[in-house]
Order: sequence, then C-alpha cells, then structure tokens
Amino acid sequence: MIEKRFKEEIHTDKNSYEYISVSQDENKVRIYTLKNGLKVFLAQNFDAPRIQTYIPVRTGSNNDPADNTGLAHYLEHMMFKGTSKLGTQNWEKESELLNRISDLYEKHKAEQDPEKKKEIYRKIDEFSQEASQYAIANEYDKAISSLGATGTNAHTWFDETVYKNNVPNNELEKWLKIEKERFSELTLRLFHTELESVYEEFNRAQDNDSRLVQYEMMDALFPTHANGQQTTLGKAEHLKNPSMKAIHKYFDEYYVPNNYAMVLVGDFDFDETIQLIDRYFGTIPYRELPEKTPVIEKPVTEIVKRTVKSPTTPRVQLAWRTESYGTREAMLADIAANLLSNRGEAGLLDLNINQTQKLLWGQAYSVGLKQYGYFSIVAVPKENQTLDEAKELVLEQVELLKKGEFPDWMLPAIIKDFRLQRMKSLETADGLATNLYDMYIKGRSWEQELNELDEYAAFTKEEVVTFANEFFKDNYVIIYKEKGINDKLIRVENPGITPIKINREAQSEFLKEILAEKTEDIQPAFIEYQKEIKTDAVKGKKISFVKNKYNDIAQVHFIFPFGSDNDRDLGISTQVLQYLGTDRYAPEELKKEFFKIGVTNDFKTTNDQLLISLTGLEENIEAGVALLQHWMENVKPDQEIYKDFVQTVLENRAAMKKDKGRIMTALTNYTKLGPVSRFTDVISKNELESSSVEVFADRMKKLFKFPYEIFFYGRKFERFTESIGKYTEPETLQIPEPRKYTEPETGGNVYFTNYDMVQMEMSKVGKGKDVNPENFGKINVFNEYFGRGLSSIVFQEIRESKSLAYSAYVSYAANAELNHPDYITTYVGTQPDKLRIAVDTMTELMAELPEVPVQFENARNSALKQIASQRVTRTNIFFNTLRLRKLNIYHDFRKDIYHQIESLTFEDLKTFYDNYLKPVNFNTAIIGKKENLNMEAAGQMGTFKELSLEDIFGH
Repeated sequence: MIEKRFKEEIHTDKNSYEYISVSQDENKVRIYTLKNGLKVFLAQNFDAPRIQTYIPVRTGSNNDPADNTGLAHYLEHMMFKGTSKLGTQNWEKESELLNRISDLYEKHKAEQDPEKKKEIYRKIDEFSQEASQYAIANEYDKAISSLGATGTNAHTWFDETVYKNNVPNNELEKWLKIEKERFSELTLRLFHTELESVYEEFNRAQDNDSRLVQYEMMDALFPTHANGQQTTLGKAEHLKNPSMKAIHKYFDEYYVPNNYAMVLVGDFDFDETIQLIDRYFGTIPYRELPEKTPVIEKPVTEIVKRTVKSPTTPRVQLAWRTESYGTREAMLADIAANLLSNRGEAGLLDLNINQTQKLLWGQAYSVGLKQYGYFSIVAVPKENQTLDEAKELVLEQVELLKKGEFPDWMLPAIIKDFRLQRMKSLETADGLATNLYDMYIKGRSWEQELNELDEYAAFTKEEVVTFANEFFKDNYVIIYKEKGINDKLIRVENPGITPIKINREAQSEFLKEILAEKTEDIQPAFIEYQKEIKTDAVKGKKISFVKNKYNDIAQVHFIFPFGSDNDRDLGISTQVLQYLGTDRYAPEELKKEFFKIGVTNDFKTTNDQLLISLTGLEENIEAGVALLQHWMENVKPDQEIYKDFVQTVLENRAAMKKDKGRIMTALTNYTKLGPVSRFTDVISKNELESSSVEVFADRMKKLFKFPYEIFFYGRKFERFTESIGKYTEPETLQIPEPRKYTEPETGGNVYFTNYDMVQMEMSKVGKGKDVNPENFGKINVFNEYFGRGLSSIVFQEIRESKSLAYSAYVSYAANAELNHPDYITTYVGTQPDKLRIAVDTMTELMAELPEVPVQFENARNSALKQIASQRVTRTNIFFNTLRLRKLNIYHDFRKDIYHQIESLTFEDLKTFYDNYLKPVNFNTAIIGKKENLNMEAAGQMGTFKELSLEDIFGH
C-alpha cells in the first residue's frame, strides 16, 4: 500500500463556507460543495487579470437515448441560443411558435411516409420563419464577448459536455449572471437552422479519416457499451428525425447542479468568488439524477478484424480494452504505452521502429475513460509493406515488453517524464483548470490526482512485465485502413431551409442590462521589454534571459538568423540529423541519453530562422547542451541510414498527397502564390537520391560557426552564462544570401483539385497592400466584427440565417514582415448543392461593409477589454521582441493598437475596408469530388483550371 503524500483537509473560510484542500498542494486548490450539490473548484493564478472558466457537465453521448443519438451534442449547440430572457424580442409570441414547432417535430419523427414527412417539414420551416422574427441570433455570444471573453466554446464527448470561457476578472459577476441564465432553462430557438449546421458537421466528420477508423475500432471494442455504440455526432437517421421534447427531457435530467461543476482558475479572491457563485448558482434546485444500469462488456477472447476504406494512406490500428481510468490496469496500460512510445523519444517503437525507419510511423497510446478505456497501437506501413507486415513489426515490440527486454533505467525515466509533463501542465491557468474538470468528469478526487504520480512510481519492472503478459494476448481489435472508396459514406440531405431573419440590431432587455452595468475598467499593462529581458555576451554571443518565476523547468534556444530561404536544404539537414549518431553513440543510444536526463530537443526551420531548443529541469540543462553540441559536432554520416531516410521522406510526401487537409493547404498556397513558392520549392526526388549524407551532416557540423544568439529561460542566469562559454566557438562562416520568392497579384483564377469527399471546401485568397502596423487595431476589430467568431456578420449570415456551412469565415491577416503584403482569406466548407448560394452570399456580404452600430461597438469594446486584461509572460516576453523586430518595432506595440481602437469609429473601419479590402482581387481554391462540382458556378468566379497533386505540391 502506497503511503499517501497528499491528504485532504477540511477548512472553513471567513464567510463560513466549508472547503476541501489537499496538503502540500502547490496550486492551493479549494473544492467547495454548495447546498444544491454544485461542486466548485477554485485556484489562483496571477499571470493576468483574467479567469479561465469551465463548466463541465457529467453527461455526454453515452447518455443519449438509443433512439436519439447525437442528442447531447446537439443540446450543446442549443445552449448557445439563449433563454426566455436572452435572445428574444417577444418571448410570449416566440414561445407559442416554438411549442408548435416542437409538436410538429414529434409528428415528423413518427411519420413513416416520406412525402408526408416533407410536408410536415415545410410547416416546420414556415413556423420557424415566423418565430425568427422574434429571435435574436447569437445574443449569448454578444453578451459574453461584451465582457472581453476569449476562447468561448464547448465540446461533447463520451461522458462530458464542457462549456468554456476565459474572462477578465472584473467581469466575473456579469459572467455568472449570463451563465446562470443559460443553465437555468433551455430554449430551442432557431432549431432547424442549427440542425442543418449539425448535418454539416456530420458530413465533415465523414471526410475525416481518423474518425472513420476510430468509430470502427470503438464499435468492435465495445459491442454493447455506449463507448462504442453511440458516437458523439449520432446516427444519420436520428439527426434527420430529432425530438425537441427529448432534448428538453435530457436537459431537465442531466443539467442539474449536482451533475455539473464550476471550475475557475485565475486572478480572484477566494472568499468573494465563492460568495458570488453561491449567489447565482446556489439558487438552482438540486434534482435526483436518473438511475442508470451499468453496462458490463464481455471479455474480448479473440482477435476481432475489421476493414475500412478511404482515399488516404493505408494503416493498421490495434486496440485492447482496459479497465476504467485510475484503476491499476489502466495505470499499467499507460506505463506500457510509454515504454513503447514516449512522445517520440526513447520507447521501443520510437527506437526500434521509427528511428530505424522500419515503418513509415508507429505509435502506442492509452486512453482512460470513465468506464473502461483502451490501449492502442497505430502502424503506418511503407509502400512495399502489407498491413499485416506492419502489424507484425509492432507486435514484435509488444513481445519485447512481455519479455522485459527494455533497460532498467527506462521505467524511472518515464516516471520522471510524467512529473515533468505534470509540472508543465499545471503552471498555466488553462492547464490546471483542464486537469480539474477532467478529474471531476471521471469522478476522481484532487487527492487521488496528486497522489497518482507516486502510485505510478511504485510500480516495479516485474509488475509491468507480469501485466504485459496477462494483458497482451490474442484479445484485441484490429482495424485495417485500406486505400479505396469509402462505401460507408452517408450523406445527410439538405431538407430545404428558407433563410431566417437575423435581427442584428435588436437587443433583449437582459442584454441591455448587461451592457448598461458598468464595472471598473482593468487598466492595460504594457511591458518594457528592456527591463524584463536581461542580456549578456559570452565570446561575442548575445545571450538574453527571462526569469522563470513558476517552476524549475528551463529552456535554452539557439536562434540562427537564417532559414530555408538562405539554404533550401537546411530543413532536410536537421531531419537527417535525427537518424544519425556520433562516434560515441549510436542513433538510438543518443535518444536514450537525452531521455535519461529528461531533456528534449527540438529543431524548427522557417524561411528566415532556425531555432534549436532544449527543455528540461534546470539542473540537467547543461548536460543537455553538452550532449547537443557533441551530437552536432561529431555527427557520424551513414549512407545506408540516409537511403532509408530518403525512402521515408518520399513516402511521407506520397502520404501527404492522400490527406485532404494537406491537399487543401497545398491548393490554397498555390492559389495564393502560384506554382513557384517556398511550399513547392523542395529538394527533388532525384536530388535526394543522388546526394551524399556527408553533405547534410557537414551542414550540422558547421552550424555553430555561423552567427546566432541564445535565449535562456530559467532561474540562474549567471550560472548559465558561466557554463555556456564551454560550448561556444567563434563565428567563422557568413550567412548565405536569401532567395527571393515572388508574391504575384491575385485575381480571376479558380483552381480545383479533385478529391473523393462528401463536402466541398472553398477558399478565396486575395493579395492586399503591404503591411502597415498602423492598421493593426482596425484589423483586430474588423476580424471580430465582420469575419470571425460566433457573433460576426459572416457567421450569422452564412450559418445562422441560411445554414449554408458549419464553418465559414473571412480573415484579414497582416504580414509579419515589413515590405510584404497582407492577405485576405475567405473560407466555406459546405455541401456541393449549397456551394453556389454560399459563394453568392459571401460575395454579397463583401460588396459593402454592413453597418450594424451595436455590433461594431461590441466588437470594439471586446477588443479593448481583451488587450487591457492581457499580460505578456514567460518565454513570450522574449519571442515577442523577435516578432516585432521584423516590423521595425522595439516596444510593446499593443499600446499603439489599444489607443487606436479607443478612438476607432465605424467610419474609420469603413474607410479601411474601402481602401484595403474592396480593391482586392481574389483567386479561388476548391477541393471536392469533381462530379459534384457545379461547373457553371465555378466558371462564374473566374478562369477555371484543374490542378494535379503534382502541380500543387511541386513534387
């Protein structure tokens, strides 16, 4: 039995509220339980005058009724639609119509005749038009954004639905008022338009290869339990036949204070905050939860095989069922997963499969759920391998685990890494808040969470090996993901929706009260970089330092002021290095040495910079620097390893050409920059195959002879400067001149790439004027007001009014470097039959900047509150200065942006729009199945050209 180091203690605050804390908890978390059963988790974080909030509800898709799957997720969407007070102009009239619509949905669900169902839906559409006259779309988001909130969102999963906001601390009471209002009652307004958005989300999911495999794996792994039998998005037939009454019933049963929690981490006073929470949420009545009979799965006693097909790269995935999160078996499965794959560092799969390039890629991981969980291994074969060969290669590593053929130091090193990752995750407000809500959902205590690492540390190698032999048998599920046509696609048809009235300028009395209630403004705090960043020089090298005020983790960054523009093959050289050892260490031994000392290394190449980073406990960082220097100066070329590397690169390139997301990125890049760009200018197959590894290794050996600077983030600067001199040598090499890439004019072209998918995705890209930092405030407000976010003009019109897309936006992106152009991007992902009207709607919206004074003021004030409550901390203090240098700015430019927004008028924004957006000409990128493309509509947008994968990728 493990002695508990962390123990619960009961306290009473000055207002007589009882709370639980845990001894030796560095985060000083307080856990309250109000009289109605509401759990409240509070912890302080003074990084910024803001509060990260989560409201986790202990229910998700696993509680969906069997005949209404997808209900929990759809309810999550409807929680943003307001209440009888928020989001309505006349609740009495609107509620009568909503009741009629609800009754019609019950008739629609019961009706079996397809034609009669359509007729009922036409009536639903008709009444919905009438009801929309009284509704105010997105008023919840307008209310919450008026506080200066960021990260407003929610998600639904197996056993959880989590609502998210990050708010300025002076707006806490208003946030509580708004959240109390929406958690007190459910109003299903604008129901059928949001349902169409969920259809779109369902269809997007079918184009998601990972979901395809995951759904099949979970179905096979859990043939009875809801984990495998009820997906979050639900079944198509249930989405087509929803029940508003069922959703209300679900809300009444599960959205009760004894089944959700308040998690707040940020800058606040404990005693005042719990009083406020009790004042608002303590009045919501306790309600008994419905009884639920646990579903017990029979053990898996044989290998269960399934096959799925899609256009992407083939792979195989194996999965074993585990016991629930926090159980001994789940913990041992987690250890086993890390012995095989520990973030790509030194696991058996990392070293014996990925490092030796026996597969394209292999990884193991473990997922613990509230009931049950699973251990999984993914293997991506090379082109000359079968899926079964890939399976055998990863199972060989499992056999090594079962035989105990892993070094004795590995288990303690994994536990040390667990502690390091926990330290990292808990240092931020969001990291701690996420840990707290996850713990609540799984029914764990904070005491259990904090003692967990000691429990992990108590496992011996013998116990792990015994577990592996008992656990890894022929009792797994295997999914063969083959390349081919997905014959399981289900297209949820557009039922035909008349655009609803948006009422952009209307405001409910509730919102008016929120906006009228004044709070004391947070004063912005702008940083003086010169004071916050210490500098020194060692052997001519500039060293910058920012103190870590939070923990013992240190970072060292070597910053080289050149990148792939200066040397096209620099990125490939750093990749080759990852597979090479030295005269002292074989490649896999080098990985082990880094993992032993708990230091990770990272190489990141951009067009104008190479960044080499080390992260670990400060006490080990010098050893990490020494190991890095040894590696790079003594790298040992190996042509056979290089040949395998080239094959891996080429196969990865081939895999990219099968991935929808990568194809859309490549197509959009071509649409923006044409056939010759940094994206397409890559070392060719012939060049790779004919090159010698010495060429790439030599680059790495010479790297530290080029100019560079150092940034150190830690506690002991003097100690670091004393030690770093041992690894610093004089500059003897000059930086090569960068290659110049053209930034062509855009306009009049439509580029299409064929891909077998359910949806169509369209992006328009336009080249603007050269970046002007004096526009940054206007750009900030424009994006908030017009193009992005739930209350933006674009979102309201395309999604809320016309239900044309799940995702749609317009984004103005300022260039990061002077003398280069800004770019404007529009995006719509929708069904092929709705693409034309979506394009027309976007074109109409962008013809003139719509004027909605209330919405403009809301966007402006929200931007001001966000900046006022922001604080620059940690490594951002230094890296911000690097970014600003490219704009010839050497102070905290947020101050200029803030003052610009303070005096900004709509006329200013319109002038900016007329000068910087209206003249822009756009090229268009479209990806989808060619037979579904409306060629007439595409032709009207410009000169049509179909591009091959070779065209857009450049290889």
